[in-house]
Amino acid sequence: MTSTTSTTSATSATSTTGVKNLLDPGFELTLRPMRYPAFYDRYRDAIKNTWTVEEVDLHSDVADLARLSPAEQHMIGRLVAFFATGDSIVANNLVLTLYKHINSPEARLYLSRQLFEEAVHVQFYLTLLDTYLPEPTERAAAFAAVENIPSIREKAQFCFRWMDSVENIERLESRADRRRFLLNLICFAACIEGLFFYGAFAYVYWFRSRGLLHGLATGTNWVFRDESCHMDFAFHVVDIVRGEEPDLFDEAMGEQVTAMLEEAVEAELQFARDLCGDGLPGMNTDSMRAYLQCVADQRLVRLGLPARYGARNPFSFMELQNVQELTNFFERRPSAYQVAVEGSVSFDDDF
Repeated sequence: MTSTTSTTSATSATSTTGVKNLLDPGFELTLRPMRYPAFYDRYRDAIKNTWTVEEVDLHSDVADLARLSPAEQHMIGRLVAFFATGDSIVANNLVLTLYKHINSPEARLYLSRQLFEEAVHVQFYLTLLDTYLPEPTERAAAFAAVENIPSIREKAQFCFRWMDSVENIERLESRADRRRFLLNLICFAACIEGLFFYGAFAYVYWFRSRGLLHGLATGTNWVFRDESCHMDFAFHVVDIVRGEEPDLFDEAMGEQVTAMLEEAVEAELQFARDLCGDGLPGMNTDSMRAYLQCVADQRLVRLGLPARYGARNPFSFMELQNVQELTNFFERRPSAYQVAVEGSVSFDDDF
């Protein structure tokens, strides 16, 4: 990979040798010579992982839903309500912010693929809601969750604050603009895709560990894989920017990122209190707190920052997720994925 470490001016990050940096204003169109070939490799790998919503069988879930207790049904209702809009928020930020400012045509190829994957996720959750909530009034309430469910509204408002912080920036002309962009990118990678969605996945896999809702778990396996790759791409962008413009990610930004993750953990804990109520066997607010803090620490460490909580993952079913499902992923019958998958993947630090 070709990258350049340079001294930045107050208005431009282009090096004195004329080599452009990743966040330089403009819209680079030239794919050859390729400055960031790893982005192109990620794009090609993502194409191999194509899946469709039609491959997810939700029929057995309908019978399972009828067997759930009122508390479990409440949890599922809240969970699918969050899913109804979560990926749409991510997709909007991808189009309005990331695609506009990451100035690399090979990175934009990956972002185009990511947008497709987010659209598949939205379709999956639409199908999920149509199946789980056949009553139109209940479905409408779920889709309006960001307005009428406080625990989901708080998470959405957290997202919108970071989107609004860069929405009106047309070009990253100044150091301050690039710092704001970097914080937006870190928020969506570490807090939203890397914490909010990982929290939601834990509830899904808790149901699966009890032999319930296998259709939901199957679709979530593929969403989980996509989101993990999205997060990894974003962190790779951060790595490159830090190499090219090391003064951007200073001690003050590290403190901002830590505070951001603390706020995200609190927002997700409010959601956990809503979902768990007085607690269910193997799932309660205290265990979710430990899990979320463990995940938040992993995101901080990935960014080269000190762990904040020192928590351990309390969910054995999440520790097994990377072994069980990723092994099965590569052994899946041919119809499960449209394109054969080659190579290997590791999510050792994602839980």
